[in-house]
Amino acid sequence: MDYNEKTVSEEQVYKGNIINVYHTTVTLPDGRQATRDIVRHPGASAVIPVNEKGEVYMVRQFRKPLDAISLEIPAGKLDPGEEPAHCAARELKEETGLTAGRLTHLISVHSTPGFSDEVLHIFAATDLNEGESCADDDEFISTEKYTVGQLLDMIMEGRITDAKSIIGIFLAEKIINGRIDMK
Repeated sequence: MDYNEKTVSEEQVYKGNIINVYHTTVTLPDGRQATRDIVRHPGASAVIPVNEKGEVYMVRQFRKPLDAISLEIPAGKLDPGEEPAHCAARELKEETGLTAGRLTHLISVHSTPGFSDEVLHIFAATDLNEGESCADDDEFISTEKYTVGQLLDMIMEGRITDAKSIIGIFLAEKIINGRIDMK
């Protein structure tokens, strides 16, 4: 079966600072037409900072869409024309003050393919050096270190719900246990 949907028309209905939203009409594989709301996003990089003790650095910050404080791996959106690795290193420094002696791309994932084209590039950061963070003016962030066991417990208790962070924590467990080759 051909699952492809052909775009008939697309209208931008919102232009924002980070996202743009389009109302798209498509032709379905059976010839009928349907509409899709699509969020266009520039993409982002996320970082799993793992120190020599096997601890993972996390950032705590308020997330207005959730109206709650969230514990997450460091991450941020790509600037126009920016390479994902540069974004990962920049966000790591801005949010935690850390610089990585080694930054390794692990995977790229689609965050919410049902309505968005966002791609998250997930990196591991090792050989870490601590320094001063330099968060954006509108960011209020604290950095905390946890064992993977503590973080896995927080996931299962519903205290960590951010998808990129859950993926990152499961990858961190594989890194620490030697199941992902970092060489």
